Amino acid sequence: MRAISLKVSPSGARSISRRALPILLIPLSGCTGAQSALDPAGEEAAAVFQLFLVMVVGGALIWIAVVGLLIHAGRRRETPWSAEKAGRLIAWGGVAFPVVVLLALLAYAVWLMPAIRPWLARVAPAPETIEVTGEQFWWRIRYPASDGMPGFETANELRLPVGTRTAFSLKAADVIHSFWIPALGGKMDMIPGRTNMLSLEPTRTGLFRAPCAEFCGTSHTLMAFSVVVMEPDDYATWRRAQAGGNRPGTGEGKRLFAYHGCAGCHGVRGVTGPATLGPDLTFFGQRQTVGAGTLANTAQNVARFIRDPGAVKPGAKMPAFDMLPEKDIAAIATYLVGLQ
Repeated sequence: MRAISLKVSPSGARSISRRALPILLIPLSGCTGAQSALDPAGEEAAAVFQLFLVMVVGGALIWIAVVGLLIHAGRRRETPWSAEKAGRLIAWGGVAFPVVVLLALLAYAVWLMPAIRPWLARVAPAPETIEVTGEQFWWRIRYPASDGMPGFETANELRLPVGTRTAFSLKAADVIHSFWIPALGGKMDMIPGRTNMLSLEPTRTGLFRAPCAEFCGTSHTLMAFSVVVMEPDDYATWRRAQAGGNRPGTGEGKRLFAYHGCAGCHGVRGVTGPATLGPDLTFFGQRQTVGAGTLANTAQNVARFIRDPGAVKPGAKMPAFDMLPEKDIAAIATYLVGLQ
């Protein structure tokens, strides 16, 4: 049989390299952004990132040592090694070196643990504890009473002051969920019938994304919440507005919201009673997304969600309202987006 040879010209090789480079750089896009653990914006996330770098370096040292031993052992020699010399090489390079490096990494991880889980390290208590409950497939968030202001409930968006430690009381209403803000810290499971505690301290302002990190059903990948880290004064202003500012809105959409039974599950302070089965929609227009991180918060997307929630989030418990006239759906959507 004739051998087939493939020849690539230098210009062709350069062309292939130019095309391959963007593909090779795609994984680097995950090193930064609103949901990156490699771009820390909190004390705990910085400790996790530091541990990651040390573990990578330690693993690389062991890998280099093992590959070096393989290359060294595979070289041609005029005379075979003696059993004593081979034993020393295996003992020092294959046993002692990895054991020392792994013990050092373990000791470092244990030493760093209080920074990764401050709640376990008996640090000073956080000034406030926010209760977060995972539900299929959204997040119920309750802020406690503070400075004489009443507590309040919101959903799918968390706001925090920069430079201040905040504690979280984590619960689940149905199945296991997992609370994780990659840019701020590590994750913590939310287990039905149990309350887990976590505390985080943001170090810079910004908008971050927090996905559910435990498979919880059909729309697990569509269950996320926004995290807005604000300056302390801006956060205090926002807290006061949320706690005391009932802005019921106006227009035909307000009447239709009650007429079509939306208040049976959702709440808008100043208009209905508290939310029961679904998210509280007070100040809904301030939120970044619709459907717990699924769609941008626009009137068109809100109308789409009202019309058929299951098409946007499979398994959502909210029934479809596609039987309503389009003008009613549009009016309710406009009303909700206007709750700011």
